[in-house]
Amino acid sequence: MDQIKIGKFIASRRKEEGMTQAVLAEKLGISDRAVSKWETGKSMPDAGIMLELCDFLNINVNELLSGEKIVAESYDKKAEENMFSMKREIDEKNRQLPGIEILMGVPAILSGFALCDVAAYVNMPNALSIGLIAFALVMILAVSFIAVNIEQKTGYYECLKCNNRHVPTYLQTLLAPHMGRTRYMKCPLCGKWSYQKKVLTKQEEA
Repeated sequence: MDQIKIGKFIASRRKEEGMTQAVLAEKLGISDRAVSKWETGKSMPDAGIMLELCDFLNINVNELLSGEKIVAESYDKKAEENMFSMKREIDEKNRQLPGIEILMGVPAILSGFALCDVAAYVNMPNALSIGLIAFALVMILAVSFIAVNIEQKTGYYECLKCNNRHVPTYLQTLLAPHMGRTRYMKCPLCGKWSYQKKVLTKQEEA
């Protein structure tokens, strides 16, 4: 989606409806800075307020995502284009999340182990040593839980028995034995256990 085009469209519709950025922001319960970011293409409206925004601008969501008024004859085509565009953006974000997981997790875990080494080998009061170890363990656990949450929500796991692709619960992901991004889990479709590989899309890959 073209955020610049969408932003200009929001600005033009707002002006046509006789509203300032501050008035529109007040109606939506947000800051006028957020409206300014939309109109300059720096960000997009959250999904939770899109319908309300469209009501105030007297447009529909399809027109908002297209950045233009749509005539009836081309409405279905534009809707399809917008759905494909949103799907591509979601897939791109899914591809980026595993990298974020590694960038966040590895330094934090290494730092945690380093703090444990400091507490174990550097001469210091027992209370401080225990405090450092406790802090390191909490940091490692917190980062691990966040990493598993990213892993669980990104893409799908594919059953080796029936090729069904599914999203396990957080607890299933956390408790599943794993090797890299492959986890030993029960398939909700065929009911069989297997090491299921991580894939990013719901559709079968060629």
